Amino acid sequence: MTLHQTEAFLVIGAMLALFMSGRLRFDLVAALALVVAVALGVVPSAKAFSGFSNPVIIIIGSVLVVSRAIAASNVLDVWIGALLARVKSPSLQIGILTAAVGYLSAFIKNVGTLGIVMPVAIQAARRSNQPRSAYLMPLAFGSLVGGTITRIGTSPNLLISSVRQQLGQPAYNLFDFVPVGLPLTTIAIVFLAFGWRLIPKREGQKSADEAFSIEAYSTELRVPETPAAPDLTVKGFEELSEGEASIAAILREGSRRYIPAEDWRVYPGDVLVVLGDPTVIDKVVSKTGYEIHGSKELAQPEHRTDEMEVVEVIVTADSMLVGQTPASLELRHRFGVNLFAVRQASKASVRRLRSHRFAAGDVVLLQGWGKNLASSVDELGVLPLADRKLTLGRNASGLIPIGLLAVALLLVGLRLVDVEVAFFGCAALTVLTRQINFKEAYAAVEWPVIVMLACLIPVGEGLKDTGATALIANSLTHAATHVPGYAAVGLVLLAAMLLTPLLHHAAAVIVLGPVAAAVATNLGYRIDPFLMAVALGCACDFLTPIGHQNNTLVMGPGGYRFGDYWRLGLPLTIMVLFVGTPLILHAWPLK
Repeated sequence: MTLHQTEAFLVIGAMLALFMSGRLRFDLVAALALVVAVALGVVPSAKAFSGFSNPVIIIIGSVLVVSRAIAASNVLDVWIGALLARVKSPSLQIGILTAAVGYLSAFIKNVGTLGIVMPVAIQAARRSNQPRSAYLMPLAFGSLVGGTITRIGTSPNLLISSVRQQLGQPAYNLFDFVPVGLPLTTIAIVFLAFGWRLIPKREGQKSADEAFSIEAYSTELRVPETPAAPDLTVKGFEELSEGEASIAAILREGSRRYIPAEDWRVYPGDVLVVLGDPTVIDKVVSKTGYEIHGSKELAQPEHRTDEMEVVEVIVTADSMLVGQTPASLELRHRFGVNLFAVRQASKASVRRLRSHRFAAGDVVLLQGWGKNLASSVDELGVLPLADRKLTLGRNASGLIPIGLLAVALLLVGLRLVDVEVAFFGCAALTVLTRQINFKEAYAAVEWPVIVMLACLIPVGEGLKDTGATALIANSLTHAATHVPGYAAVGLVLLAAMLLTPLLHHAAAVIVLGPVAAAVATNLGYRIDPFLMAVALGCACDFLTPIGHQNNTLVMGPGGYRFGDYWRLGLPLTIMVLFVGTPLILHAWPLK
């Protein structure tokens, strides 16, 4: 063993130990590993930052931006919610939700898909009087296995494609993973639709959205005078919100106020005083096309790169709003903000927003241009609340990012454009068409994951270049010579699934990928079944909440404990092992 090989093993060993200890962030551990590897000469200084230019980084960042735009539009959760409204069985609801998140994860980054469907699942659990723990873990597991369908669905598929390139072969195509991922996802969805009963019943933490009273906000919606406006009764409107918003009053014939019965019909030109949470009202606006009354065009500020934003603030005792009305303060003229909604400190009111007299403790939604809005909040003496990523008043259409994504997939599928170019262009056009603003686009990118991957890629290459990978592969090859080829692939798949819970899934791919390829070469087999086994195993971490961020994402809302995951995850892991291995060998023969 050479000096550089010894140093490479020490770097990897120390990195794995820090990953498992959890004392330092994943991105910091990866950065330290890169610094030490460069200092020791394991990674040449000229290649130290080559990971940042790797196409994998571009693809992951771009897909996350597009995923955020689709999530912000509410279009997918509106469709899924409409389907669930007709279903009463918890098993069927979980099956539908898991199928939605699984198959969508083939084309939208699985963490983005989970973020889209999670709120719908929580609402479905509440309506069915079921603990949310029964819904969220199947959702997370479905998103993981669904990401294995295409190259862009999950980071392990992207990274194993990069490993294949480093080995001197072309990267995998977008749909090369379908013969394994699609049938496996379908089988997993069927299992999860019934297997949720293995999960302990737990009540999770409330999200920021749920921490606010649903019926406290008063918002005004105007019914547009267009043929596209749906013909609704008061009851029909409230059914669209799934009972979570109500029409307290209708303003028509100038300024006459009526308290409506549920069979009253809503007419074009009406102004509806709606009681409900802004996130619920936002979804109703997406379904109906109604307009936020008061969302008038504000004068463009000097900073023309500013974005229109909505902020949630609380009126403090010394705020200049106290005792004033929006009309008396001339909020739009003097401060450049629109008043969207008010939640009174005492109780909800059907009074017009423009005549509402503010009091300490009121919670208010204000719309304005970025820098102007920040200064206006400070001048008004109000206190911003936690950012709930409110999109009320936005005119984005979820069909635009979905259409852009479809075009990108088509171009890649026809091999007219490289994957990274297609998805980067898709993300840029998503921002250009104002489906999300620049602030949201940058916030959508998981920068700790990006930094970690960019640091680990050259470390992984250094492991291979020093010959350390070959040493590990030779040892594994000696053990694998005593078992059939299909068992060797199964062992690689099992090793990947067992290593991933201890590491981040990306680190596991980068460490195991070159080793698996070397084992295949030593045994005289094609490398593809072994690389596919690594990708599949690293993508399917169902045993702990730490191997993949999707498992971590549902831990709080689902109220799960660390030991809850294996109850559903262990049988699913066994199923992936015994179903995934023959699927891999059927699609990618050993010889």
